[in-house]
Amino acid sequence: MITLHFIAADGRTTEAKGKPGKSLMEAAVAAGIDGIAADCGGLLTCATCHVHVQEPFASDTASLPPPDGEELGMLEFTAAPRSATSRLSCQIKLTPALDGLTVQLPATQY
Repeated sequence: MITLHFIAADGRTTEAKGKPGKSLMEAAVAAGIDGIAADCGGLLTCATCHVHVQEPFASDTASLPPPDGEELGMLEFTAAPRSATSRLSCQIKLTPALDGLTVQLPATQY
């Protein structure tokens, strides 16, 4: 299992576990993480699973490949301000290299 850390907009940190091959969004939903709406269920059509990836993973393209064109396009529709480290959690596939991944949740997904 991969250990994941979610930082809520109010600063609360929640730890969750995820299985390799699943998405970060799937792990968040399974763990009941508040702040990940995931309205489209991971189909890349809603941007309600927006997260801000924290360092060192944000700049480590060997562990976390950069977003593709479709994800970049959907990131234009996030409700909360987008940052250089914004990602859609449905597009982050969990691998052992992402063990310890920390993401900041935006104040809103709508």
